Amino acid sequence: MLSSLSAFFPAYNEQENIPALVEAFLPVLAECAGRYELIVVDDGSADGTAQVTRELIPTHPGLRLVSHPANRGYGAAVRTGLESATMDYVFFSDADLQFDPGELGLLIEHIGEYDLVTGYRQHRKDNAVRKLNAGAWGALMRLALGVRARDIDCAFKLFTREILDRIGLDSLRSEGAFISAEILARLAHAGGRIKEVPVSHFDRRAGAQTGANPRVILRAFRELFKLRREIRRPGG
Repeated sequence: MLSSLSAFFPAYNEQENIPALVEAFLPVLAECAGRYELIVVDDGSADGTAQVTRELIPTHPGLRLVSHPANRGYGAAVRTGLESATMDYVFFSDADLQFDPGELGLLIEHIGEYDLVTGYRQHRKDNAVRKLNAGAWGALMRLALGVRARDIDCAFKLFTREILDRIGLDSLRSEGAFISAEILARLAHAGGRIKEVPVSHFDRRAGAQTGANPRVILRAFRELFKLRREIRRPGG
């Protein structure tokens, strides 16, 4: 069992998924940590994501809501979650319920030996185009940044507080989908130890994915090349 654990979930227009998310994850957190918190990071949703979360707080101890006044992007929501986390260990996943809460224990088994334990999706429930894009993106990350994770964008990650402090959360710049790659690149650059474990992946229950939006993809490429220049600078 961990001493204490913050779990946060970036959420954009996920009102249909929030109740099931809270009911599924809170009991798991209670089994995994002496103290815990579940943080929903509402990224300026246009639906009732924030309101649904507020209504659950009085009857669900440990549940918190952090909101962006306007939509800022996935990376900004992840950064806000990391900054809002108060416990010794920090876990994050997406609010779309495509991962098994019970498999958090698979990450915890290894966190004593590693700074970050991240899942990789054994059988991705994505269409062929998304799988192809993910493969090309992973190859580019290896070439441009030296990041060799099997599944860079898998949103099932557990960090120690020490590695987050070593990276320095104020060093994170990504506002969009590049955030996972940036975290892995900065962690590797800081000498962090990374462990990957296989996890299950399920179809999205409700809501819509936004990762394939052309603007999201273009932003990720801009952020990639900006970070590459920064890391390659002397002293970077």
